Amino acid sequence: MTDSPADAARLYLRPIQAADLDGHIELITREGAASTRTLLARNAVEAWAGKCGGAREARITSLLKNIDSKRGPIAGVDLEQPRIMAVVNVTPDSFSDGGKNYDPDVAIRAGQDMARAGADIIDVGGVSTRPGSSPPSEAEELARVLPVIRALTEDGLTVSIDTRRAAVMVGAIEAGAKIINDISALLADPESLGFAAQCDAPIILMHMQGEPETMQQAPVYHHVSLDIFDYLEARIEICLAAGISRDRLIVDPGIGFGKTIEHNLQILRDLALLHGLGCPLLVGLSRKYFIAALSAGEPAPERLPGSIAGALHAISQGAQIVRVHDAGETSQAIKVWQAIRGDNEGNQTN
Repeated sequence: MTDSPADAARLYLRPIQAADLDGHIELITREGAASTRTLLARNAVEAWAGKCGGAREARITSLLKNIDSKRGPIAGVDLEQPRIMAVVNVTPDSFSDGGKNYDPDVAIRAGQDMARAGADIIDVGGVSTRPGSSPPSEAEELARVLPVIRALTEDGLTVSIDTRRAAVMVGAIEAGAKIINDISALLADPESLGFAAQCDAPIILMHMQGEPETMQQAPVYHHVSLDIFDYLEARIEICLAAGISRDRLIVDPGIGFGKTIEHNLQILRDLALLHGLGCPLLVGLSRKYFIAALSAGEPAPERLPGSIAGALHAISQGAQIVRVHDAGETSQAIKVWQAIRGDNEGNQTN
């Protein structure tokens, strides 16, 4: 490939997760509005970087180090095999279940059932993030989630709190939650970054364009996968500067959060690109609208086949965690997929 001035282009690496191209990497160069993609053997990428020297060599070396680094356990959950995060929405207006878990006793039983069915983490949220939704008060959010978190953690389950509010993060951690899942990547509340820095909980940083109330109103990107990489890379740097170590960070591209159908598909095609961030990768596409749009317009509860297809694709691209509504069905699909591959630990390269 031809060289561009070192200061003019951004470089990215997408390891190819396919048996027939094992050891190959897609080198992506972004310069202004233009981008180029070149498929190369890894040693050719390293040789090209060495020839360039300077900033380009440093960038390639850093990306390769991140791709190669082992992803350690999060909240005691090892990532040597794909893990399932199951969703428990304690809301009256969830897009996925119509509010069936709004009653705390029902939500607790749902979390327990999902754990028995194969979920490794139970993600408890008290705010609907469906397009056009409006959040409840802080007090109401706390009232929804805390009884559920306490009960599930008393059962010995690993619980994450899905919230954008620092006060809810504090209350949830005090109630026993082990992971913070913030769709705003610690941006929505000015107190969130400080609390995340002082606690020991792993943090999930998700990409979202806009807010839930407006995010699906004509989202636009220059290069969606590269824009998301840049955003998450910047948020990681902010976290590192605040004293949050990289091994506490998990990244999520935010399927369906400010993305069109084609944006979602391109992100899924490019998932392995995000391994260059050096963090575990979480993908949540379960029951999302784009599944129905690609099929026959099914309502959310009838999108299980497409959800499983997407989850298996994500795992095939090295995603360590899939966030799902149907834990038992997803667990079964993963086990069969692994058995067919002859690899009980799936397609893990990180």
